[in-house]
Amino acid sequence: MLDIEVIEDPAAAEASLDPIRTRILQELSQPGSASQLAAKVGLPRQKVNYHLKALERHGLVELVEERRKGNVTERVLQATAASYLISPVALASVAPDPHRFSDRFSAFWLLALAGRMVQEVGKLIAGAAAAKQKLATFAIDGEITFRSAADRAAFAEELGVAVTRLVDKYHDGGSGTRPSGTPAGGGRKHRLVVALHPALKTSIKPLSEKEQDND
Repeated sequence: MLDIEVIEDPAAAEASLDPIRTRILQELSQPGSASQLAAKVGLPRQKVNYHLKALERHGLVELVEERRKGNVTERVLQATAASYLISPVALASVAPDPHRFSDRFSAFWLLALAGRMVQEVGKLIAGAAAAKQKLATFAIDGEITFRSAADRAAFAEELGVAVTRLVDKYHDGGSGTRPSGTPAGGGRKHRLVVALHPALKTSIKPLSEKEQDND
């Protein structure tokens, strides 16, 4: 089972978005049969079987084993991944194109870049899994609080300069030598994306009357 599977097929994406099938995928993080699922999701076994066949047809669940119970063969299935992400490929005709914006201060460009990252990394994960190899990736995630918009702008400027300096230092442009002293050229191209955006504000849920009374 993959940690995350990126869905590219539009039909598979549509199947995964059905609320009942989403629940079934969640329950099938551990192997289960139609009978077991029926008790968990509150549906007849025949109805669960219908949804399981659709999910299996689109490669979102897979057969783990078959158990013989009297005259009946019980099929045990499991989700192919712990979680799923729909790639912009599933909406190829209307997917955002990063080249359309090309403005480092544009939120729309940031979304387009994020969409492209999902698409590319999804394909890389699938390729690495097929080849039974590990995929070399790196990411940094954190939060920073700025006192003012001027500080944020200054940070972005310094970050851009620092990244450019590192790119100039390590980029294999096809000639000269690398920092290690070995000849340049023939290296593996990597995608570099650095993102900065405001954090979402967390809403505070008001206490109910019962909770207020118990406070």
